[in-house]
Amino acid sequence: MIIWKFLGNTLGEIAGEKAGIFKKGVPAYTAPQPEEAMVALKRRASELGISLQVVDPLKPHQLKDQHLGLQGEHQYENAGLAVALASTWLEKQGHVDRMPLNHTDPLPDQFIRGLSSASLQGRAQIVPDSQVNSEEKDRDSSLVFYLDGAHSPESMEICARWFSHATKEQSQTCSKSRKILLFNCMSVRDPMRLLPHLVDTATQNGVHFDLALFVPNQSQHNKLGSKASAPAGPEQIDLSWQLSLQAVWEKLLHDDNKGSNSTDSGETSLVFESLPLAIEWLRKNAVEDPSTSYQVLVTGSLHLIGDVLRLLKK
Repeated sequence: MIIWKFLGNTLGEIAGEKAGIFKKGVPAYTAPQPEEAMVALKRRASELGISLQVVDPLKPHQLKDQHLGLQGEHQYENAGLAVALASTWLEKQGHVDRMPLNHTDPLPDQFIRGLSSASLQGRAQIVPDSQVNSEEKDRDSSLVFYLDGAHSPESMEICARWFSHATKEQSQTCSKSRKILLFNCMSVRDPMRLLPHLVDTATQNGVHFDLALFVPNQSQHNKLGSKASAPAGPEQIDLSWQLSLQAVWEKLLHDDNKGSNSTDSGETSLVFESLPLAIEWLRKNAVEDPSTSYQVLVTGSLHLIGDVLRLLKK
């Protein structure tokens, strides 16, 4: 089942359901929220007669020159919330001496170690492909996957900002690169709400996709070009949803005239009948063009992220 079937369709509805974790007699904490969500959280806290504290994002200097283990600017909000929750627990356990002195000074070393070593697969995760890069130890990786399980308009923007920042860092060490989107989302999602947020935010940050690849979560091998028609026949894999995603992508590029540089053959997108075939195609191109760094953003579905990680044996 899809989570929104349980939580609702608006931020207020989702926040109201999420607030079900609040308990009477227990203080509640939240990262900064949009007004609609905050109203729902405050309403639930009021019903229970508990305090609701909005926690400020962690400041970089509080980490004493260390970096968060989880990448992305938004992780500073999550880190601030984690520090507040851990501090509350330590206070209840009588370990006041281990708590941060205040909300602005550098954190205790134990907190910094925890935040800098934190990891979560599929969220702002960078994975160089070991199969392509195993024989290229003397230079930068030529095929790198950037994985983020974004599947909402807001998370698409966060994902695009992270990808733009991360690839710019790598681009400083390589002269030529191609940026490729590997995408799928569940059919209950609206690609007209997801893909424009991704493309617009990437464009605003100076990133343009050379190609988009659309794949099902499980399927057979074959490849369809940009102008392919939907497959017919009972033995064919049903790619109607992937072709719909491709159509949204092509319309988005045509209407806005941005977001993609296209391939040498003029294609701006491809549909594959399987994820393994798409990975195989990427590896083949990376091997044949070792002077180019292939930077592949994988997003739109946590199922897709998991499938890619399994194929990469991560």
